[in-house]
Amino acid sequence: MRRMKKLPGMLFTALLLATASAGYAQQATTNTAEAAPAMNAEAKAKSDEDADKRAVEWVASLSLNDSKKEQALTSIIATHLKTIRDWNNEHPYTTVPAGINPATGTPLTTLDRQIIAVSAMPKSVHESLMTGLRQNLTESQVEAVLDKYTIGKVAFTLNGYKSIVPNLKPEEEKVITDNLKQAREQAVDFKSMKQISAIFEIYKTKNEQYLNTHGRNWHQMFKAYTDAVKAKKAAAKQAEKSAQ
Repeated sequence: MRRMKKLPGMLFTALLLATASAGYAQQATTNTAEAAPAMNAEAKAKSDEDADKRAVEWVASLSLNDSKKEQALTSIIATHLKTIRDWNNEHPYTTVPAGINPATGTPLTTLDRQIIAVSAMPKSVHESLMTGLRQNLTESQVEAVLDKYTIGKVAFTLNGYKSIVPNLKPEEEKVITDNLKQAREQAVDFKSMKQISAIFEIYKTKNEQYLNTHGRNWHQMFKAYTDAVKAKKAAAKQAEKSAQ
């Protein structure tokens, strides 16, 4: 599993401090018009059409065979996609003052500021999506929709842990999986894959901390894994040369 570059420090701390500030809310309102020009009618129509298409495809993949549920779910998902888009467009990173991460003292990156801005979105947006999904679907079907949004990052990342951690224990896998599922649900409120990956990175750090405090050494395991991969590639390359 490719190790992603860490976001600076404890990003959650930065999120909490920044979004709790009354001054932030006022500045976000003031700066929005300056930093994020509205989409023109043609661009918005095309974006709406794309959101509707994605919603239809995701619902169709569930094979519900229930037109009433399909229509309701398509509307719920499309509405969420459009709301996320609009919030991102109306609240760019520039609405968050440049500052430092209070946990590390390092400057907030553009990505940090984007995530802070998006995370200030009203909780009702997320709750509307999840309530609507759970009113019409089983939990496994809800997870299938969330997987569509996050392009299967839970399974992909879990497989990475299984490759890196020798003899992964059932209790370790459960903690890791639960954290990744939390990441997935939180990530559906973000627009870009860069933002979604950053949310997953927060929970990957939690997983590594869990392993380190439960008898494992993440650094050593990761190094052993990457060394083995490099050795395998080198051996394959050498075998290919010998065969020529």
